[in-house]
Amino acid sequence: MNTITSSTSMPSLDIGIGGMTCASCVTRVEKALKKVPGVKEANVNLATESARVSFEPSEQMEARLRRAVRDAGYEPRAADALEQEGDASPWTGFAPVAAGLLLSAPLVVPMLGDLLGLHWMLPAWAQFLLATPVQFILGARFYVAGWHALKALTGNMDLLVAIGTTAGWALSMWLWLTAEHGAMVHLYFEASAVVVTLVLLGKWLEARAKRQTTAAIRALHALRPDVAHLIGLDGEVDVPVAEVLVGDRLVVRPGERFPVDGTLLEGHTQVDESMLTGEPLPVAKDAGAKLTGGSINGEGRVVMQVAAVGSETVLAHIIRLVEDAQAAKAPIQRLVDQVSAVFVPVVLAVALITLLGWLWAGASGETAIIHAVAVLVIACPCALGLATPAAIMAGTGVAAKHGILIKDAQALELAHKVDTVAFDKTGTLTVGQPRLTALVVAEGMDEAAVLQVAASLQSGSEHPLARAVVVAAQARGLPIEAPDNVRAVPGRGSEGEVGVKSYLIGSLRWMDELGVSLGALGARALQLQGQGATVSAMLERTTAGLTLRALMAFGDEPKPGAKEALAALRARGIRTVMISGDNRGAAEAMARRLGLRPEAGEVLAEVLPGDKSAQVVQLKEGGHTVAMVGDGVNDAPALAAADVGLAMGNGTDVAMHAAGITLMRGDPLLVAAALDVSDRTVAKIRQNLFWAFIYNVAGIPLAAFGFLNPVVAGAAMAMSSVSVMSNALLLRRWRPRDM
Repeated sequence: MNTITSSTSMPSLDIGIGGMTCASCVTRVEKALKKVPGVKEANVNLATESARVSFEPSEQMEARLRRAVRDAGYEPRAADALEQEGDASPWTGFAPVAAGLLLSAPLVVPMLGDLLGLHWMLPAWAQFLLATPVQFILGARFYVAGWHALKALTGNMDLLVAIGTTAGWALSMWLWLTAEHGAMVHLYFEASAVVVTLVLLGKWLEARAKRQTTAAIRALHALRPDVAHLIGLDGEVDVPVAEVLVGDRLVVRPGERFPVDGTLLEGHTQVDESMLTGEPLPVAKDAGAKLTGGSINGEGRVVMQVAAVGSETVLAHIIRLVEDAQAAKAPIQRLVDQVSAVFVPVVLAVALITLLGWLWAGASGETAIIHAVAVLVIACPCALGLATPAAIMAGTGVAAKHGILIKDAQALELAHKVDTVAFDKTGTLTVGQPRLTALVVAEGMDEAAVLQVAASLQSGSEHPLARAVVVAAQARGLPIEAPDNVRAVPGRGSEGEVGVKSYLIGSLRWMDELGVSLGALGARALQLQGQGATVSAMLERTTAGLTLRALMAFGDEPKPGAKEALAALRARGIRTVMISGDNRGAAEAMARRLGLRPEAGEVLAEVLPGDKSAQVVQLKEGGHTVAMVGDGVNDAPALAAADVGLAMGNGTDVAMHAAGITLMRGDPLLVAAALDVSDRTVAKIRQNLFWAFIYNVAGIPLAAFGFLNPVVAGAAMAMSSVSVMSNALLLRRWRPRDM
């Protein structure tokens, strides 16, 4: 099926495209799709053999887009056709290649005999009978595709192969039919047949490699079981996963995959989430724990309640992100497409110049034609078309396997340039579960009563400090009342009523803004801040104004691996910065525990949530390429403002939506790993483009000056695509460095 997605702005459609062979085909299909009324953008990917089209809502748009693809000379098909082919035999599609090899072999044997001093040749009629089926039956695909390209007044690889091999075959026919009776003439049937066979072999090897690049998507799809064990009115019954509804109760047996997302209701188990998060160790799950569809249940039979199904599950979101990244076009690819658009006409011109040049130099027509054929055959733009998307597919696929979801190709391409990484503190570098470490009450106040009021006021808040107050009160068995008229003041605190009295709880900065003096507790506040604590104050509104009732000190712990992650980034020559809303003393104390150097400007303290993006912009204005790492709703603007946003997967959906890269587990070490996989992928893109260009830059002149015959040129052309795909597939061996 074709995949249709829609956002609040513009719907888009994925269409599979059969018959594309090179970068020129990509350009042609994009032009055809963009001519359809209502289409705003069309990106065609040679490696995935698909197009992603964004368009204004319109009736029958899918049918019109499919018709445009067909009219351009290509076959519209299911968007996931390549993924489905990935499950086929490794030898799928080899039959035409085998036939070509069998028919060409007798033509090549005499050439090998010449190397051994054995001079013999097949009769001309035998060469004709062997070469003609290869040329016009096995090579029919080149004529069909080349004809479509001519009708569209463009060129592609098929046109070059069709013209070149037909010229070799026609020259052989001319020499044979015009030769004197009984004369032994050198024919070029073997050149045309072998070139067609080699091109077919190269395309088969290329298709086989493409199927391997889609392995990551197929592996993710395979995580979804087909059947769920539903607890219904008549007991446990098996139903298709597609029929499961939110709120249903499901049984999951030991060793089975969780079919959808949900919450553990009954039982205790260990869950293997490695395919989703890259975390190799099973995670213990008790009642109330969140469960992710696709993860593997351990030793316990458990009952879960369904929380999300279909496209709303975490696994579906992951698959969508990986598919989007693999379908996207990297900025560097647009330059390649521009080159490819003029490549074939230039090659045709070079071949004509080669033909005329050899004739002008006094060579025979036979020699001139063979050299022109060699130019046509070696100049294959398919390697150019595959260089970038093949590397991106392999890079995003292996990254997803290790818990790094790259949302778009632009983030992947930019990440390797990052020289500054800014981290949000709470929940990113720290555990994000602060504890109430000290409660200092004003003279005459009862500590338990103050804590009860504070917990009651904070009971409806999701802020980490508010939760810490509630947890501390619950630990002491204090009753918590429902507050009235609660109002949050972003970046400062909250206020409301408990009983008949009105209170405020917030940061010391807010106290300064309100003009409240800490009085006798001021020295204690400074002492707590110097110890690295985050200090808040509680005020009561009285007839005399705002009166200080208590100070609360909170402490958080560095996240395991955070210090090592920062050290790993510094080892790569990357500057690290921590952004925190804490007062400077608390922020710097935590920074030193993490190995950061406040004196070097690596701590930005007392930053309001709304000002984080401004700090990121300021870092960028200093000439740096900045990555921002965060996990909360208030981090979303900063993630979007950064050159590359990295969201912790244990954070909020808003943060993950704003970021170009999502780290599926909250491990800061994955930041360095994400930058590393970007480095490796961009390196592969550059290597691929180098080899794709060098084949043509070196090969075309060599062929034009007569140093390459058509057979060698055909082999070099076929190997160019295979080498590009093989080089990209080496990325599948990437692993995060041990840090």
